[in-house]
Amino acid sequence: MFVKGSGQPLCVTHLYSEFNDSGDYFAETFTDLHRVYLVNLRETGRSEKAAEPHQLSMFESVLDLEAIRDMLGYKKWGFAGHSTGGMLGVLYSIYFSEHLYFQLIVGAAAREYMTFSDQCIYNENHPDFAFMQSLIEKLKRKDLSETRRKELTIERTKLSLYKPEAYEQLFNDRVHKTMSAVRMNYFVRELPIFDVTHKLQLIDTSVLIMCGKHDVQCPLEYSLEMNEHISGCKLVVFEDSNHYPFLEEPTKFKQAVQQFVSEIREPDDAKS
Repeated sequence: MFVKGSGQPLCVTHLYSEFNDSGDYFAETFTDLHRVYLVNLRETGRSEKAAEPHQLSMFESVLDLEAIRDMLGYKKWGFAGHSTGGMLGVLYSIYFSEHLYFQLIVGAAAREYMTFSDQCIYNENHPDFAFMQSLIEKLKRKDLSETRRKELTIERTKLSLYKPEAYEQLFNDRVHKTMSAVRMNYFVRELPIFDVTHKLQLIDTSVLIMCGKHDVQCPLEYSLEMNEHISGCKLVVFEDSNHYPFLEEPTKFKQAVQQFVSEIREPDDAKS
């Protein structure tokens, strides 16, 4: 894992991204207020390999995060997840609310989000479905040159921007994370049976849900659904954003996070 910033501890991860010392745009958003732990899950970076396939599942990943929290000596920490990282965060909150003093869920869902929404780019009826699928399959290849991988990644990212022409302004060369094919493949097999909507009522921690109005990956309807079923939850919708509100509307995003965190009482003893 990689650590940056100071303040209350905050865990950030993604279900199939592989991080390195160049960091992560999403995690960077929180380093002004928090000591951010950017975690490589199993099979990514120099983390442990999966001895059994099930260790790549979302629930096993939550158990791994709990082991990391315990190892670091925190009774509680915050968690922030974007996209599939947010889905992981939902599961984390359901089962371990007592170890989370807040949860930030960005552009995510509490259930499989493709089948019933043609607003989702992974739905066969979406106009960009075929193109997105071709990009994903190409990015899984291990024989890609770094130049070609970068080109494909840019094309994939542009599909999830409200203003694709703003890509160069929003992203730069300082962050160069990759995608774990083995974790991505496991997620694709696990996703069809993922649905924890009926367990959202079990969440007992402060939750802030944020989503771009034009999100094509996890459409807004799924954030609205989570907001409806999580008690005391707060929802912020970004009118001029797609899947990356923390980059597309950074000022509004940071203000929403700062206001939310400021309203949460400091834990009496976060450190064991």
